[in-house]
Amino acid sequence: MRDLGKRVETIEARNTRVELDKDWETSWTRRISIGILTYAVIVVYLIAIDNDQPFINAAVPTVGFILSTLVLRQVRNVWQNRR
Repeated sequence: MRDLGKRVETIEARNTRVELDKDWETSWTRRISIGILTYAVIVVYLIAIDNDQPFINAAVPTVGFILSTLVLRQVRNVWQNRR
């Protein structure tokens, strides 16, 4: 009986971790953090290659990323419904 209780606790702990991982993957905090980091890295790169407007040009791929995260949820839903 003791072993069974320990197994249940282990499964519940795993389920909690999985739920947190799912929440993180779809959170705005994650999307915005990746967007800010993407923007910063691209700005640094564009400055390094002497781009004329690095701050404006870095916004294009960053906005593209944010938009793709919004659309991919619908694409995933369509994919799941077809499986």
